[in-house]
Amino acid sequence: MVKLCKKAKTITKLIVVTQIIFYIWYSIYHMQAQPQNVLDNPNNNTIFMVWQFHESNAQVAAAFKKVCALVLNLNHSAKTRFPNARASVVMGISKNAWTLLQLMQPLPKELVHFEPIVGKKHTAVATPADLHFHIRSDAFSFCLDMATLIADCLRNVATCLDEVHGFRYWDGRSILGFVDGTENPQGAERAHFGLIGNEDAAYQNGSYLFVQKYIHNMQAWRALPIAEQEKVIGRSKQEDVEMADDEKPSNAHSALANVGDDKKIVRDNMPFGTTAQNQMGTYFIAYASTFSTVKEMLTRMFVGYPVGNYDRILDFSTATTGTLFFVPTLDMLDAFTN
Repeated sequence: MVKLCKKAKTITKLIVVTQIIFYIWYSIYHMQAQPQNVLDNPNNNTIFMVWQFHESNAQVAAAFKKVCALVLNLNHSAKTRFPNARASVVMGISKNAWTLLQLMQPLPKELVHFEPIVGKKHTAVATPADLHFHIRSDAFSFCLDMATLIADCLRNVATCLDEVHGFRYWDGRSILGFVDGTENPQGAERAHFGLIGNEDAAYQNGSYLFVQKYIHNMQAWRALPIAEQEKVIGRSKQEDVEMADDEKPSNAHSALANVGDDKKIVRDNMPFGTTAQNQMGTYFIAYASTFSTVKEMLTRMFVGYPVGNYDRILDFSTATTGTLFFVPTLDMLDAFTN
């Protein structure tokens, strides 16, 4: 009987301890800030919008609070109205806007003004901006409505520097004809590489967002035989199979843009453009837990590795913009509305 009582007490203690551990885990899990939709895969339709405030005043601050509330509302509405359309809008804030609006201090550790990366032949340009919106949905009409509401909210206090309408090209290919984003992390790795961790606890589950708008010289690209195109990219065009290391040129895109399995980014690149004006391009968009990873990738591409061995894709693709943003969590957006 005594042994049974002792055994019962032991079991009871284990149950209590287990319950305590569960409640601690539950509390920590639900205390974590909820990220914006930065980890989703590219959608069929996308609108990218880049805005710059006119000047710092009470109207700008009020409009910023309003657009933060609007982004929250649009995402909630999308989940209710179109649960299967994977519709969302993600907002990023540049260092300039962060300072202008006098947001939280200190800033996210790697939120800086992007400086041009200058190689002997090609340059990753830096362009000014304050807010970036990444709007996506299976239905283009929803993207258009979201973009309209955002524009209505900001047009009196800011200028839209760029609006790009992206589309899914065949089986996720860039307009150059090669599958884009093959090296993207998958599963749990997306959060690991796409969201800030406890190394910057105040901004955990936020993300660094870097964007570039590339214009391709399609006539020059199409003039290349497919075998030569494959050497530029470092993969087969039809099957999307990576070349063996002893076959791949050292200046192939896949050789220079890959900075290691422990340094990845979440790409959401989309093709865009008009054919008659030969203005076809790729909107490069990277979400990352660290901007340093993106910067290392760009340096290898534009300066070269070793120096001078630049990414040959740049002979056909010109970067016309380049800006770094920080994507706050949904909880932070909510706090910004007050």
